[in-house]
Amino acid sequence: MAQAWSWNIPALCILLLLTIFYVVGVVRLRRLSLSEAHASPVKARHIIFFVLALACSIGAFFSPIDAIARTQLFSVHMTQVVILITLCSPLFMAACPEEMLRLLFALPPMRVLARVLLRPLTASILFNLIFLLWHTPLLYSRSVTSAGVYHGWLTLVFVASFLNWWPLIGPMVGQRALSLPMQMLYVFLDGQPVDILAFLLVVTEVPIYSHYIIPYQLGLSPFSDQAVGGSILLIPGIVDLIVMSPLFIRWLKTIEQRARERDLQRQAEEEEFEYVEEWEEEDEDEAGDVAHSSSRLAE
Repeated sequence: MAQAWSWNIPALCILLLLTIFYVVGVVRLRRLSLSEAHASPVKARHIIFFVLALACSIGAFFSPIDAIARTQLFSVHMTQVVILITLCSPLFMAACPEEMLRLLFALPPMRVLARVLLRPLTASILFNLIFLLWHTPLLYSRSVTSAGVYHGWLTLVFVASFLNWWPLIGPMVGQRALSLPMQMLYVFLDGQPVDILAFLLVVTEVPIYSHYIIPYQLGLSPFSDQAVGGSILLIPGIVDLIVMSPLFIRWLKTIEQRARERDLQRQAEEEEFEYVEEWEEEDEDEAGDVAHSSSRLAE
């Protein structure tokens, strides 16, 4: 098994940029909080999330996992990809409070990019297109023969996964205008292309990626390795179901709350209507008494 650490230059640049942005953002927000005499929006949990995301990303990009994923085991490749797109990118996003992202999107070029790339449909299409295009047999077989090409595609998928997660957990509320039903629909539809690829890898019974040199001591056939990789690729779909569950519960609670508010409003209107009817009846009774009294006086 490969034991060498890899030098993924594109990933190194991305992680350095993320780290510099995060450190600068933390320092600026703490200075602002001191000058305005309020608590900093960067909490301990944000720092923990960032450190975890950075550590997992370094392990996935640079450890021997990378060399094994590129040359020996397709199942390790899928493990590497799933770690990056299902664990690392959401952790990086959870590490950033909304105020930190506002500093970034205050820059005009970033504002334009956000307006174009962070739209749910655009983000989903870009991620799925990049992921599926890379895993076409022709392009993928060419990428694993060149470490630089493989690292470029892997980093591109990692960056695209940020766009993919943004409509669900993006810290800036203004950029996330999806209702709860639309968020559930987004989660369901967004994961379908990757899930279809995963099922094909498991049930096709034909090794699509047969260029791997699997260590003989593992006793794995090319298709067995591919089927394990396809099973691992189903994990993002499971995560989608986990994400949909609280969204569905929140949606039901919202419906229940609206129904309760409508019932209370209807009850208040009925009580007001009954009060008006009673008041009108009392007025009619008083008017009748006055008329009766006037007739008796006239007699």
